[in-house]
Amino acid sequence: MSHVDPDVIATIAALTVYPVKSCAGVPLTEAVLTEAGLDLDRAWMVVDARGEFVSQRECPRMALVRPQIKTFEIILRAPGMLALHLGIDTVEQPARGRVWDDDVPAFDMGDVAAQWFTDFLGRPARLVRFDPAHRRLSSFRWTGGIEAPNQFSDGFPVLVTSEASLGELNRRLQTTGQPPVDMARFRPNLVLRGMEAHDEDRLGVLRIDTGAGVAELKPVKPCARCPIPDIDPATAVSHPAVSVTLQTYRRDRRLDGAVTFGMNAIVLRGDGQVLRVGQSVAADFEFD
Repeated sequence: MSHVDPDVIATIAALTVYPVKSCAGVPLTEAVLTEAGLDLDRAWMVVDARGEFVSQRECPRMALVRPQIKTFEIILRAPGMLALHLGIDTVEQPARGRVWDDDVPAFDMGDVAAQWFTDFLGRPARLVRFDPAHRRLSSFRWTGGIEAPNQFSDGFPVLVTSEASLGELNRRLQTTGQPPVDMARFRPNLVLRGMEAHDEDRLGVLRIDTGAGVAELKPVKPCARCPIPDIDPATAVSHPAVSVTLQTYRRDRRLDGAVTFGMNAIVLRGDGQVLRVGQSVAADFEFD
């Protein structure tokens, strides 16, 4: 158990959104919080011919697609490709997209976007935009019955990790002769500074005073890890060192021994509040 102050326990070290599911993230100094997570996070998704989502699990090259957010558009860049410009509020025709067991309404982004991803990924692909009129809810099993909408994330609106947790992993990697890795491999939205390694596993409600109000995030489920953290986001090359190392100390009894890193959180309060790097985070420790 950590010995830090049980009230103000951390500061926000980093904020990141991932506009296109499984593509690179966009680091931000401030981000608008919505009930479905940070604004524009996982708002777009690449799908195959059947409408099933495509991710780095089967297509590591997606890590090389780097979005940039402008006022009215999102710009996608990738090696060997001309930039793809998409209007943030511009879509083509209605479509469907499937994320795991959820088949949800969406909007197709058109043939130019589809050809761009098809050419870069080397497989038929289309880009769809989440329909904001639809409420895709996180699992009630983990939210305790609270309605927690999210867009195209794997299942929850916000992923929380800490600098200390990454530091502990890197210490263990270097002990075995492996190079350290960057937090980008774990794709968090909110990174905390000032806690001990994996203290995020034990936190209750996170309270953030934004200056204009209070935002509250509740960690509800440990984030089980697939092979994506083994993929170097700079090269899209996979190496098993991260997974192998995590298996030695991060098997979580709450998920029947699955390897976890970070906590999935839901938004209890603060729709429209602006989170900023450097803000204080208050919380109590609720779990052993």
